[in-house]
Amino acid sequence: MKKVLRLLIIIVSPLALHAQNPAVVKQQATLMAQSMTKGDYKNIVNYTYPKAVQMAGGKEKMTAMISTAMQQMKAAGISFESVTVGNPGKFYKAGKETHCLLPETIIMTSSKGRMAMHSNLLAVSGDGGKSWSFLDMNNSTADKVQQLIPNFNPDLKIPPATTEPLQ
Repeated sequence: MKKVLRLLIIIVSPLALHAQNPAVVKQQATLMAQSMTKGDYKNIVNYTYPKAVQMAGGKEKMTAMISTAMQQMKAAGISFESVTVGNPGKFYKAGKETHCLLPETIIMTSSKGRMAMHSNLLAVSGDGGKSWSFLDMNNSTADKVQQLIPNFNPDLKIPPATTEPLQ
């Protein structure tokens, strides 16, 4: 019996560790963030939480929406200088998914100067942490997220986004 228990622990431990591997989720979030500054909107959509993509009308429509919004920002003289993703916070079980927040800082430039926007990305994995999808939590609340993710864990608190002018 002890041998079976040890074997079970050996088999399950790597799965539990993988699901909560901060390096994997940060790497994937960073790839998505870099896509923003590179203008690779298809990759942003590929990393976006699938139900949000579906609600936007699919990958092609969401890619077009992002592209249009970015063109409008560019026409207004606003551009992304950099996007930085911090280390993930605590991991939460939410039904069959794992969730966590990653702090995100976006530096934008305009004719009025530079500005830093601080918000969070909600990372969601449904495959034990092998792959992650993301939602930007800028001006989102747990109530709004729960409409999109019914099993959202209420213990995961979403801090409000902030902005600050830079010199």
